[in-house]
Amino acid sequence: MRLKILLSVVIAVLLSGCVGTPDSEGWRYGQKSEFLKILETDKYASICDQQRLYENVKQSRNSKLMTKLLVAYANNLANGCIDLKSFKASQRAKKAREIDTYYETYMQKVSKSDIVMKLKAGLSIEEILKPYVPKTPQFSKLIQSYNALKKDQNVSSETLNKVRLNIERTKLMKPEPGTHYALVNVPEFKVRVIEDGKTALNFPVIVGKSNMQTPIFSEQLKYVEINPQWNVPDSIMRRSYIPKIRRNPGWVAAKGMELHKESYDLRSPKVNPASVDWSKYPKDGKGYIPYKLVQVPSVKNGLGRVKFIFPNKHAVYMHDTQSKSLFKRKIRCFSHGCIRLGEPVALLDHVTTHYSDKDLPTVKGWYDSLKTRHLILNKKLQVHTAYYTAYVDETGHLKLFPDVYGFDKSQKLRIQ
Repeated sequence: MRLKILLSVVIAVLLSGCVGTPDSEGWRYGQKSEFLKILETDKYASICDQQRLYENVKQSRNSKLMTKLLVAYANNLANGCIDLKSFKASQRAKKAREIDTYYETYMQKVSKSDIVMKLKAGLSIEEILKPYVPKTPQFSKLIQSYNALKKDQNVSSETLNKVRLNIERTKLMKPEPGTHYALVNVPEFKVRVIEDGKTALNFPVIVGKSNMQTPIFSEQLKYVEINPQWNVPDSIMRRSYIPKIRRNPGWVAAKGMELHKESYDLRSPKVNPASVDWSKYPKDGKGYIPYKLVQVPSVKNGLGRVKFIFPNKHAVYMHDTQSKSLFKRKIRCFSHGCIRLGEPVALLDHVTTHYSDKDLPTVKGWYDSLKTRHLILNKKLQVHTAYYTAYVDETGHLKLFPDVYGFDKSQKLRIQ
Protein backbone atom coordinates (compact mmCIF):
# COMPACT_ATOMS: atom_id res chain seq x y z
CA MET A 1 0.00 0.00 0.00
CA ARG A 2 2.81 2.41 0.92
CA LEU A 3 4.55 1.59 -2.39
CA LYS A 4 1.36 2.54 -4.26
CA ILE A 5 1.17 5.85 -2.40
CA LEU A 6 4.82 6.55 -3.20
CA LEU A 7 4.31 5.81 -6.89
CA SER A 8 1.27 8.06 -7.04
CA VAL A 9 3.26 10.81 -5.33
CA VAL A 10 6.08 10.55 -7.88
CA ILE A 11 3.63 10.66 -10.81
CA ALA A 12 1.78 13.65 -9.33
CA VAL A 13 5.04 15.55 -8.82
CA LEU A 14 6.12 14.91 -12.40
CA LEU A 15 2.75 16.10 -13.70
CA SER A 16 2.62 19.16 -11.49
CA GLY A 17 6.15 20.21 -12.28
CA CYS A 18 6.65 21.19 -8.64
CA VAL A 19 10.37 21.77 -8.18
CA GLY A 20 12.70 23.59 -5.81
CA THR A 21 14.99 22.72 -2.94
CA PRO A 22 13.15 21.63 0.22
CA ASP A 23 14.19 22.88 3.67
CA SER A 24 15.00 20.55 6.57
CA GLU A 25 11.27 19.94 7.19
CA GLY A 26 10.54 19.18 3.53
CA TRP A 27 8.87 22.49 2.63
CA ARG A 28 9.58 24.25 -0.64
CA TYR A 29 9.06 27.99 -1.06
CA GLY A 30 6.20 27.45 -3.50
CA GLN A 31 4.40 25.07 -1.15
CA LYS A 32 4.58 27.58 1.71
CA SER A 33 3.24 30.36 -0.47
CA GLU A 34 0.43 28.14 -1.74
CA PHE A 35 -0.59 27.03 1.76
CA LEU A 36 -0.58 30.61 3.10
CA LYS A 37 -2.79 31.67 0.19
CA ILE A 38 -5.26 28.87 1.02
CA LEU A 39 -5.22 29.93 4.67
CA GLU A 40 -5.67 33.62 3.88
CA THR A 41 -9.21 33.02 2.60
CA ASP A 42 -9.64 29.76 4.52
CA LYS A 43 -10.57 28.24 1.16
CA TYR A 44 -11.82 24.97 2.68
CA ALA A 45 -13.29 26.43 5.90
CA SER A 46 -10.99 24.31 8.04
CA ILE A 47 -8.84 26.61 10.19
CA CYS A 48 -11.53 26.24 12.88
CA ASP A 49 -9.81 25.74 16.25
CA GLN A 50 -6.33 26.41 14.85
CA GLN A 51 -6.60 30.20 14.56
CA ARG A 52 -3.79 30.90 17.05
CA LEU A 53 -1.48 28.45 15.30
CA TYR A 54 -2.35 30.08 11.99
CA GLU A 55 -1.42 33.52 13.34
CA ASN A 56 1.97 32.14 14.47
CA VAL A 57 2.56 30.50 11.10
CA LYS A 58 1.58 33.66 9.22
CA GLN A 59 4.08 35.71 11.20
CA SER A 60 6.98 33.24 11.42
CA ARG A 61 6.58 30.96 8.38
CA ASN A 62 8.19 28.37 10.68
CA SER A 63 8.33 25.03 8.87
CA LYS A 64 7.63 22.83 11.90
CA LEU A 65 4.59 24.90 12.84
CA MET A 66 3.48 24.91 9.23
CA THR A 67 3.59 21.09 9.11
CA LYS A 68 1.58 20.94 12.33
CA LEU A 69 -1.00 23.30 10.86
CA LEU A 70 -1.18 21.42 7.56
CA VAL A 71 -1.98 18.15 9.37
CA ALA A 72 -4.56 19.89 11.59
CA TYR A 73 -6.12 21.62 8.57
CA ALA A 74 -6.37 18.30 6.71
CA ASN A 75 -7.98 16.66 9.74
CA ASN A 76 -10.53 19.47 10.11
CA LEU A 77 -11.26 19.22 6.40
CA ALA A 78 -11.70 15.44 6.56
CA ASN A 79 -13.63 15.16 9.80
CA GLY A 80 -15.21 18.52 10.42
CA CYS A 81 -15.14 21.14 13.14
CA ILE A 82 -18.16 20.01 15.15
CA ASP A 83 -17.49 19.06 18.77
CA LEU A 84 -18.42 15.40 18.41
CA LYS A 85 -17.78 14.57 22.05
CA SER A 86 -20.46 16.97 23.27
CA PHE A 87 -22.77 16.01 20.38
CA LYS A 88 -22.56 12.30 21.24
CA ALA A 89 -23.28 13.15 24.86
CA SER A 90 -26.40 15.03 23.80
CA GLN A 91 -27.48 12.06 21.69
CA ARG A 92 -27.12 9.76 24.68
CA ALA A 93 -29.19 12.17 26.76
CA LYS A 94 -31.95 12.12 24.13
CA LYS A 95 -31.99 8.33 24.08
CA ALA A 96 -32.27 8.34 27.87
CA ARG A 97 -35.46 10.34 27.35
CA GLU A 98 -36.69 7.60 24.97
CA ILE A 99 -36.07 9.63 21.81
CA ASP A 100 -35.02 7.44 18.88
CA THR A 101 -32.18 9.40 17.28
CA TYR A 102 -29.15 8.51 15.17
CA TYR A 103 -26.58 10.58 13.31
CA GLU A 104 -23.78 8.71 11.53
CA THR A 105 -20.42 10.51 11.32
CA TYR A 106 -18.18 9.08 8.61
CA MET A 107 -14.67 9.70 9.91
CA GLN A 108 -11.57 9.55 7.72
CA LYS A 109 -8.05 8.61 8.78
CA VAL A 110 -5.59 11.45 8.35
CA SER A 111 -2.00 10.17 8.44
CA LYS A 112 0.69 12.69 9.36
CA SER A 113 3.40 10.44 7.89
CA ASP A 114 1.60 10.26 4.52
CA ILE A 115 1.11 14.03 4.44
CA VAL A 116 4.78 14.65 5.28
CA MET A 117 5.88 12.11 2.66
CA LYS A 118 3.82 13.87 -0.03
CA LEU A 119 5.10 17.23 1.15
CA LYS A 120 8.74 16.15 0.95
CA ALA A 121 8.11 14.59 -2.46
CA GLY A 122 7.09 18.02 -3.72
CA LEU A 123 3.32 17.64 -4.19
CA SER A 124 1.29 20.82 -4.24
CA ILE A 125 -0.79 21.59 -1.14
CA GLU A 126 -3.94 21.24 -3.24
CA GLU A 127 -2.92 17.70 -4.15
CA ILE A 128 -2.17 16.87 -0.52
CA LEU A 129 -5.56 18.17 0.63
CA LYS A 130 -7.55 16.74 -2.30
CA PRO A 131 -8.35 13.31 -0.70
CA TYR A 132 -10.03 15.07 2.22
CA VAL A 133 -12.21 17.55 0.32
CA PRO A 134 -15.91 16.50 0.60
CA LYS A 135 -17.24 15.20 -2.72
CA THR A 136 -20.75 16.55 -2.25
CA PRO A 137 -21.40 19.70 -4.35
CA GLN A 138 -23.00 21.32 -1.29
CA PHE A 139 -19.55 21.78 0.28
CA SER A 140 -18.30 24.37 -2.20
CA LYS A 141 -21.76 25.88 -2.71
CA LEU A 142 -22.27 26.48 1.01
CA ILE A 143 -18.76 27.95 1.40
CA GLN A 144 -19.48 30.35 -1.47
CA SER A 145 -22.79 31.38 0.16
CA TYR A 146 -21.14 31.75 3.56
CA ASN A 147 -18.39 34.01 2.21
CA ALA A 148 -20.98 36.17 0.44
CA LEU A 149 -23.10 36.46 3.60
CA LYS A 150 -20.11 37.56 5.68
CA LYS A 151 -19.87 40.66 3.48
CA ASP A 152 -23.51 41.58 4.16
CA GLN A 153 -23.84 43.65 7.33
CA ASN A 154 -27.57 42.89 7.51
CA VAL A 155 -27.03 39.16 7.97
CA SER A 156 -27.39 37.97 11.57
CA SER A 157 -24.77 35.97 13.44
CA GLU A 158 -27.39 33.22 13.87
CA THR A 159 -27.73 32.87 10.09
CA LEU A 160 -23.95 32.83 9.60
CA ASN A 161 -23.59 30.17 12.29
CA LYS A 162 -26.34 28.08 10.71
CA VAL A 163 -24.69 28.12 7.28
CA ARG A 164 -21.24 27.40 8.75
CA LEU A 165 -22.64 24.46 10.71
CA ASN A 166 -24.01 22.97 7.51
CA ILE A 167 -20.60 23.32 5.84
CA GLU A 168 -19.26 21.14 8.65
CA ARG A 169 -22.04 18.59 8.15
CA THR A 170 -20.87 18.00 4.59
CA LYS A 171 -17.53 16.89 6.06
CA LEU A 172 -19.23 14.26 8.21
CA MET A 173 -21.08 12.64 5.32
CA LYS A 174 -19.90 9.51 3.53
CA PRO A 175 -16.61 10.45 1.78
CA GLU A 176 -17.70 8.86 -1.52
CA PRO A 177 -21.36 9.79 -2.08
CA GLY A 178 -21.36 8.38 -5.63
CA THR A 179 -22.21 10.11 -8.88
CA HIS A 180 -25.81 8.86 -8.74
CA TYR A 181 -27.69 9.07 -5.47
CA ALA A 182 -30.94 9.91 -3.73
CA LEU A 183 -30.59 12.68 -1.15
CA VAL A 184 -33.29 12.90 1.51
CA ASN A 185 -32.96 16.27 3.23
CA VAL A 186 -34.88 15.80 6.47
CA PRO A 187 -35.40 19.47 7.53
CA GLU A 188 -36.48 20.37 3.98
CA PHE A 189 -38.89 17.42 3.76
CA LYS A 190 -37.66 16.69 0.24
CA VAL A 191 -35.89 13.93 -1.69
CA ARG A 192 -33.77 14.52 -4.78
CA VAL A 193 -32.33 12.02 -7.24
CA ILE A 194 -29.03 13.54 -8.29
CA GLU A 195 -27.18 12.20 -11.33
CA ASP A 196 -23.79 13.54 -12.40
CA GLY A 197 -24.36 16.72 -10.43
CA LYS A 198 -27.83 17.43 -11.83
CA THR A 199 -31.21 16.94 -10.14
CA ALA A 200 -33.17 14.40 -12.18
CA LEU A 201 -36.14 14.16 -9.82
CA ASN A 202 -37.32 15.89 -6.65
CA PHE A 203 -40.51 15.87 -4.60
CA PRO A 204 -41.76 16.20 -1.00
CA VAL A 205 -41.42 13.58 1.72
CA ILE A 206 -42.65 12.92 5.24
CA VAL A 207 -40.02 12.06 7.87
CA GLY A 208 -39.92 10.73 11.43
CA LYS A 209 -41.56 12.33 14.44
CA SER A 210 -39.41 14.31 16.87
CA ASN A 211 -39.24 11.29 19.20
CA MET A 212 -38.85 8.73 16.38
CA GLN A 213 -36.36 10.55 14.18
CA THR A 214 -35.35 9.48 10.69
CA PRO A 215 -31.71 8.39 11.13
CA ILE A 216 -28.95 10.25 9.30
CA PHE A 217 -26.79 7.76 7.37
CA SER A 218 -25.95 6.33 3.92
CA GLU A 219 -26.63 2.98 2.26
CA GLN A 220 -27.12 1.58 -1.23
CA LEU A 221 -30.57 1.03 -2.72
CA LYS A 222 -30.81 -2.69 -3.50
CA TYR A 223 -34.37 -3.40 -4.60
CA VAL A 224 -37.94 -2.14 -4.78
CA GLU A 225 -40.78 -4.12 -3.27
CA ILE A 226 -44.00 -3.67 -5.24
CA ASN A 227 -47.27 -4.32 -3.38
CA PRO A 228 -45.45 -4.84 -0.07
CA GLN A 229 -46.68 -6.35 3.12
CA TRP A 230 -45.90 -4.30 6.22
CA ASN A 231 -44.04 -6.14 8.95
CA VAL A 232 -44.65 -4.08 12.08
CA PRO A 233 -41.45 -3.88 14.21
CA ASP A 234 -41.68 -4.93 17.86
CA SER A 235 -40.82 -1.39 19.00
CA ILE A 236 -43.77 0.08 17.09
CA MET A 237 -45.99 -2.79 18.27
CA ARG A 238 -45.29 -1.86 21.89
CA ARG A 239 -45.47 1.88 21.51
CA SER A 240 -48.38 2.32 19.13
CA TYR A 241 -50.41 -0.81 18.45
CA ILE A 242 -50.60 -3.12 21.48
CA PRO A 243 -52.57 -0.48 23.45
CA LYS A 244 -55.10 -0.35 20.58
CA ILE A 245 -55.33 -4.15 20.35
CA ARG A 246 -55.90 -4.42 24.12
CA ARG A 247 -58.83 -2.00 23.85
CA ASN A 248 -60.27 -3.65 20.75
CA PRO A 249 -58.86 -6.95 19.34
CA GLY A 250 -61.06 -6.44 16.26
CA TRP A 251 -58.88 -3.46 15.33
CA VAL A 252 -56.35 -5.85 13.72
CA ALA A 253 -58.75 -7.19 11.08
CA ALA A 254 -60.32 -3.77 10.56
CA LYS A 255 -56.89 -2.45 9.49
CA GLY A 256 -56.30 -5.29 7.04
CA MET A 257 -53.75 -6.87 9.36
CA GLU A 258 -53.01 -10.38 10.53
CA LEU A 259 -51.32 -11.65 13.70
CA HIS A 260 -48.89 -14.54 13.24
CA LYS A 261 -46.96 -16.75 15.63
CA GLU A 262 -43.23 -15.81 15.73
CA SER A 263 -42.99 -15.04 11.99
CA TYR A 264 -43.85 -12.38 9.43
CA ASP A 265 -44.38 -15.13 6.86
CA LEU A 266 -48.04 -15.06 5.85
CA ARG A 267 -47.92 -18.88 5.62
CA SER A 268 -47.12 -19.17 9.33
CA PRO A 269 -49.90 -19.94 11.88
CA LYS A 270 -52.36 -17.10 12.43
CA VAL A 271 -53.26 -16.08 15.98
CA ASN A 272 -56.50 -14.60 17.36
CA PRO A 273 -55.49 -11.22 18.91
CA ALA A 274 -58.08 -11.73 21.66
CA SER A 275 -56.29 -14.92 22.84
CA VAL A 276 -53.02 -13.15 23.69
CA ASP A 277 -52.17 -11.78 27.14
CA TRP A 278 -50.91 -8.42 25.94
CA SER A 279 -50.13 -7.23 29.48
CA LYS A 280 -46.83 -9.16 29.14
CA TYR A 281 -45.68 -6.64 26.56
CA PRO A 282 -46.02 -3.18 28.15
CA LYS A 283 -45.60 0.01 26.17
CA ASP A 284 -42.40 0.95 28.00
CA GLY A 285 -40.97 -2.56 27.86
CA LYS A 286 -38.25 -3.95 25.63
CA GLY A 287 -37.30 -7.20 23.97
CA TYR A 288 -38.71 -9.79 21.62
CA ILE A 289 -42.44 -10.26 21.11
CA PRO A 290 -43.41 -13.79 19.91
CA TYR A 291 -46.35 -12.43 17.89
CA LYS A 292 -45.87 -10.61 14.62
CA LEU A 293 -48.30 -8.09 13.20
CA VAL A 294 -48.48 -8.02 9.40
CA GLN A 295 -50.49 -5.82 7.08
CA VAL A 296 -51.11 -7.79 3.89
CA PRO A 297 -50.61 -6.29 0.41
CA SER A 298 -53.61 -4.23 -0.68
CA VAL A 299 -54.62 -0.79 -1.91
CA LYS A 300 -55.16 0.12 1.76
CA ASN A 301 -51.77 -1.06 3.00
CA GLY A 302 -50.09 1.50 5.27
CA LEU A 303 -46.93 1.34 3.14
CA GLY A 304 -48.96 2.03 0.04
CA ARG A 305 -48.09 0.17 -3.13
CA VAL A 306 -44.29 0.35 -3.21
CA LYS A 307 -41.27 0.58 -0.93
CA PHE A 308 -37.60 1.18 -1.70
CA ILE A 309 -35.15 -0.94 0.27
CA PHE A 310 -31.62 0.15 1.20
CA PRO A 311 -30.79 -2.50 3.86
CA ASN A 312 -29.69 -0.97 7.16
CA LYS A 313 -29.60 -1.65 10.89
CA HIS A 314 -32.35 0.93 11.51
CA ALA A 315 -34.96 -0.99 9.49
CA VAL A 316 -36.01 2.20 7.69
CA TYR A 317 -36.84 2.61 4.02
CA MET A 318 -38.67 4.90 1.59
CA HIS A 319 -42.28 4.04 0.82
CA ASP A 320 -45.67 5.06 -0.47
CA THR A 321 -48.35 6.12 2.03
CA GLN A 322 -52.11 6.29 2.47
CA SER A 323 -51.85 9.61 4.31
CA LYS A 324 -51.66 11.86 1.25
CA SER A 325 -53.28 14.81 3.02
CA LEU A 326 -50.22 15.19 5.29
CA PHE A 327 -48.20 16.46 2.34
CA LYS A 328 -50.21 19.70 2.57
CA ARG A 329 -48.51 20.44 5.91
CA LYS A 330 -45.40 22.64 5.97
CA ILE A 331 -43.70 20.69 8.79
CA ARG A 332 -44.01 16.98 7.96
CA CYS A 333 -42.65 14.95 10.90
CA PHE A 334 -45.25 12.20 11.14
CA SER A 335 -43.65 8.79 10.48
CA HIS A 336 -42.05 6.21 12.77
CA GLY A 337 -38.68 6.95 11.17
CA CYS A 338 -39.19 5.80 7.57
CA ILE A 339 -39.45 8.21 4.64
CA ARG A 340 -42.92 8.52 3.09
CA LEU A 341 -42.81 9.58 -0.54
CA GLY A 342 -44.97 12.23 -2.15
CA GLU A 343 -44.47 10.76 -5.66
CA PRO A 344 -43.64 7.05 -5.22
CA VAL A 345 -44.76 6.00 -8.72
CA ALA A 346 -42.54 8.64 -10.33
CA LEU A 347 -39.57 7.26 -8.38
CA LEU A 348 -40.55 3.69 -9.30
CA ASP A 349 -40.67 4.60 -13.01
CA HIS A 350 -37.31 6.39 -12.80
CA VAL A 351 -35.61 3.50 -11.02
CA THR A 352 -37.14 0.99 -13.44
CA THR A 353 -35.95 2.94 -16.47
CA HIS A 354 -32.47 3.89 -15.30
CA TYR A 355 -31.42 1.35 -12.67
CA SER A 356 -32.96 -2.01 -13.63
CA ASP A 357 -33.16 -4.37 -16.60
CA LYS A 358 -36.99 -4.39 -16.60
CA ASP A 359 -39.25 -2.25 -18.79
CA LEU A 360 -42.10 -0.03 -17.64
CA PRO A 361 -44.96 -2.23 -18.99
CA THR A 362 -43.63 -5.26 -17.07
CA VAL A 363 -43.34 -3.38 -13.81
CA LYS A 364 -46.73 -1.72 -14.37
CA GLY A 365 -48.19 -5.22 -14.69
CA TRP A 366 -46.60 -6.20 -11.37
CA TYR A 367 -48.01 -3.06 -9.76
CA ASP A 368 -51.55 -3.70 -11.02
CA SER A 369 -51.51 -7.37 -9.94
CA LEU A 370 -51.56 -6.50 -6.20
CA LYS A 371 -49.12 -9.37 -5.71
CA THR A 372 -45.77 -8.80 -4.06
CA ARG A 373 -42.90 -8.60 -6.57
CA HIS A 374 -39.31 -7.42 -6.30
CA LEU A 375 -37.50 -5.13 -8.74
CA ILE A 376 -33.75 -5.71 -8.37
CA LEU A 377 -31.40 -2.86 -9.22
CA ASN A 378 -28.53 -3.59 -11.60
CA LYS A 379 -26.88 -0.16 -11.24
CA LYS A 380 -25.67 1.63 -8.13
CA LEU A 381 -27.88 4.24 -6.50
CA GLN A 382 -26.83 5.44 -3.05
CA VAL A 383 -29.37 6.77 -0.57
CA HIS A 384 -28.18 9.50 1.77
CA THR A 385 -30.42 10.82 4.52
CA ALA A 386 -29.00 14.24 5.41
CA TYR A 387 -29.68 17.08 7.83
CA TYR A 388 -29.18 20.31 5.88
CA THR A 389 -30.88 23.24 7.59
CA ALA A 390 -29.07 25.36 4.98
CA TYR A 391 -29.04 24.12 1.39
CA VAL A 392 -28.16 25.69 -1.96
CA ASP A 393 -30.88 24.56 -4.35
CA GLU A 394 -30.92 23.91 -8.09
CA THR A 395 -31.36 27.61 -8.88
CA GLY A 396 -28.30 28.58 -6.82
CA HIS A 397 -30.33 30.11 -4.01
CA LEU A 398 -29.52 29.46 -0.36
CA LYS A 399 -32.53 28.07 1.50
CA LEU A 400 -32.83 27.87 5.30
CA PHE A 401 -34.99 25.30 7.07
CA PRO A 402 -36.26 24.74 10.63
CA ASP A 403 -34.17 22.71 13.08
CA VAL A 404 -36.84 20.01 13.48
CA TYR A 405 -34.65 17.53 15.42
CA GLY A 406 -32.60 20.08 17.37
CA PHE A 407 -29.24 19.25 15.79
CA ASP A 408 -28.48 22.94 15.16
CA LYS A 409 -28.48 23.35 18.94
CA SER A 410 -26.70 20.13 19.90
CA GLN A 411 -23.88 20.34 17.33
CA LYS A 412 -21.39 22.94 18.57
CA LEU A 413 -18.64 24.37 16.35
CA ARG A 414 -14.99 24.14 17.37
CA ILE A 415 -14.00 27.57 16.13
CA GLN A 416 -11.72 30.00 17.98
